[in-house]
Amino acid sequence: MNVTDPIADLLTRVRNAVKANKRKVDVPCSNLKKGLVEILKQQKFINDYTIIEDNKQNVIRILLKYTNGGSAITGLKRISKPGLRQYADSESLPRVYNGYGIAVISTSKGLMTDKQARLASVGGEVLCYIW
Repeated sequence: MNVTDPIADLLTRVRNAVKANKRKVDVPCSNLKKGLVEILKQQKFINDYTIIEDNKQNVIRILLKYTNGGSAITGLKRISKPGLRQYADSESLPRVYNGYGIAVISTSKGLMTDKQARLASVGGEVLCYIW
């Protein structure tokens, strides 16, 4: 299946799995998605992820995190879309829920959270908000 916006597809699959109280969700694999899922793991929004090797398409299996009956992920929002890219420099990087959430930024140094990009003084494309 050909997807025009793979980041939005990843976020939608995770959002739907969280709403259905699923413990895991599978998404098609790409380097950008691996980087995004690694940030989710570092920021403790998910428990873990594994890459399942297949002869057709590799798959990322994401193990979702739940605490006290609720998900660690409250919301996901795609910001920069293929039809309208959103960029921010290092001084105007967004803060998600006053620092409670994270913004994922695609920079020249790779994928970073908004806090990491501020410390490195780099801007880039604002991919999504996660809280």
